[in-house]
Amino acid sequence: MDRREEERVLEKLRGLGAGVSVSDLEIGDYILSQRVVCERKTRADFENSIIDGRLFRQLARMQENYERVLVVVEGENSSGRVSRNAMLGAYASILADFGAGVFFTKTPEATAELLFAIARYEQESKKASLPVFAKRKCLTLLDYQRAVVQSLPNIGPKMAEELLAHFGSVKNILCAPSEQICTVGRIGEKRARMIKNVIEREYESGKEGKTEEEAEQ
Repeated sequence: MDRREEERVLEKLRGLGAGVSVSDLEIGDYILSQRVVCERKTRADFENSIIDGRLFRQLARMQENYERVLVVVEGENSSGRVSRNAMLGAYASILADFGAGVFFTKTPEATAELLFAIARYEQESKKASLPVFAKRKCLTLLDYQRAVVQSLPNIGPKMAEELLAHFGSVKNILCAPSEQICTVGRIGEKRARMIKNVIEREYESGKEGKTEEEAEQ
């Protein structure tokens, strides 16, 4: 769960018995399993994000990194900034262009109940664990290879698969120049530079270190 999310959602999730890890997420607001990510928006933020295009940029990034993308729109009162036709067009784009699911809830507590149900289904019924560092028995070589690649900056399960398929091995990915890495999927130059910084910069023991953006400078 992203650190900036609504506290009432966190409280309800914990009240339902969910184990919740809170951190600064680069993509999405809630990672429900290895393959499912969710973006939560209040009704006002949802409409604003349609107007400024932010919603579709966020959807594109989630689609690049996860198999299943969900959007939860929370609240009942519309700000009135988006016409009915524009709203219907946005719903159509979310479904048709990005293959994402859209859910509507009235309160943060109702959002938490929905997220809990999806996460429980994914992690218990479908055995789709959380990415990279979740504890699992009998990990295969492929699992370890995917885990190594997913530990790189802003690389989720879907992008890790694309990188491994393109380069053929973890070693080839680590040795590849950023000019080659940026051509895979929609990684782009900025994310490729971040990856190379992580691989090539010397480790400074005992220091706090820099954020990914600071390390690029």
